[in-house]
Amino acid sequence: MGRPGADTVFPREEALSNTHEILVRMEGIDKSFPGVRALYQARFELRAGEVHALMGENGAGKSTLMKVLTGIYQRDAGTVEVMGRPVEITGMREAQELGISMIHQELNLMRDLTIAQNIYIGREPMRGFILDEKKLNAMARDLLSSLNINLAPDTPVRNLTVAKQQMVEIAKALSHKETRILIMDEPSAALTEAEIEDLFTFIRELRARGVGIIYISHRMHELEEISDRITVMRDGMHVGTVNTADTTLNEIISMMVGRVIYEEPKHHSNVPEGAPVVLEVKNLLSTQVNNVSFTLRKGEILGIAGLMGAGRTELARLIFGADKRISGEILINGLPVSISTPRDSVSTGIGYLSEDRKQFGLCLGLSVANNVALPTLDLFSRGLVVDDRRIRSTSNEYKGRIDIKTPTVDTPAISLSGGNQQKVVISKWLVRNSDILIFDEPTRGIDVGAKSEIYKLINQLAAEGKSIIMISSELPELLRMSDRIAVMCEGRMTGILPIEEATQEKIMTLATPGARGRK
Repeated sequence: MGRPGADTVFPREEALSNTHEILVRMEGIDKSFPGVRALYQARFELRAGEVHALMGENGAGKSTLMKVLTGIYQRDAGTVEVMGRPVEITGMREAQELGISMIHQELNLMRDLTIAQNIYIGREPMRGFILDEKKLNAMARDLLSSLNINLAPDTPVRNLTVAKQQMVEIAKALSHKETRILIMDEPSAALTEAEIEDLFTFIRELRARGVGIIYISHRMHELEEISDRITVMRDGMHVGTVNTADTTLNEIISMMVGRVIYEEPKHHSNVPEGAPVVLEVKNLLSTQVNNVSFTLRKGEILGIAGLMGAGRTELARLIFGADKRISGEILINGLPVSISTPRDSVSTGIGYLSEDRKQFGLCLGLSVANNVALPTLDLFSRGLVVDDRRIRSTSNEYKGRIDIKTPTVDTPAISLSGGNQQKVVISKWLVRNSDILIFDEPTRGIDVGAKSEIYKLINQLAAEGKSIIMISSELPELLRMSDRIAVMCEGRMTGILPIEEATQEKIMTLATPGARGRK
């Protein structure tokens, strides 16, 4: 991105170059749900052969606007034009017939079917009542070849990396007749850096073919590399549309959150000298973790870095008792403890925030209050009777304490944004009064404003004497938050760096197999 001065004025949409065909124009879009105005006078434009990033905090209205475009939701007001023609999109099939396809953040592939079967599911060529497998594979082979995707169509999806599965999802979306508009929701969230570069190469090829791509991502650094324009939404409304080359990340963030957010890397440890060791792990061994040892002090934030597959999550699950260890010892406050199940871990004062909060951290159908109380139901019960009034009172206390944005604590957790869902998970361990907290990818899939709030909360917990293990794939995040950074590679802990000595280069050297200097 360019670096104009602080007083740079964002150009209005009308002032931007309009040399390409307009594929989508949405104007004055309103959408309300009971008690919630999700969109108000929202607008968006997509041109042929461009990657247009759609940005905003969780709850800004991005997904709702795209669901209007794909026919999942019906707008209350406004107009939608596709390729210059006013349209009424009443469902996803109609959207596909108009050339609109969407790739959701959670991949929707059937792992036990082949690539070809996944691409043409429900549209398979038949010979009478029999599937024509040969023709199906030929169709898929032609499609994959046309997209320069080098995959065998009869390969089972379970054998593919996440990045390759993402390519199959794109091929599936483009297999529909004359797809011109492709919506990609957090396509890089689960990819490694190398896989992201492969994805970007593929996106550039689609752009060169004239496909218009709407790119939704919370990864700010991706914008400069892949997008042509950026539209920012806030509170269901259009804030502005700018050319990527003419603006800065800080300006985009300010548009998103209505305030300036700047977080400096940490330059020194905040752990008091002589702080006691609260957790010691000795020679922990499993099928995926190899002889790992480390200590954690009171009030410390210990970051854990490593490439995908390095064993970071597996280490966390071992400590928490979610996976079985072969050998090794865990000490809490200097005393050996027996942890073979998560229940054992919770009873020793350890809380675990899984990287997949929706699958392992929350019961999405339950209320905020019930989720907060889950690990501590014994404290809210008298015999077989649960004290619902006390649960609601305690949940309201934490709703205020860590600013969970929800209408009431009776709201189902599934209705909350990602950042607020994460706060609910944190609350349940605070209610349990866990002294040791393991945060696995605590800011994955949440926006920059919510990230800042989570950072402040983690720092506050450490200042109060909680001890935190923080696993993250984002090195700037670890350098911003950690007192020390432990690095893993291929199941081993290859080094622990004081924050004063830690750099991205040193971390990557320790995280990369075969790098020089490894012990």
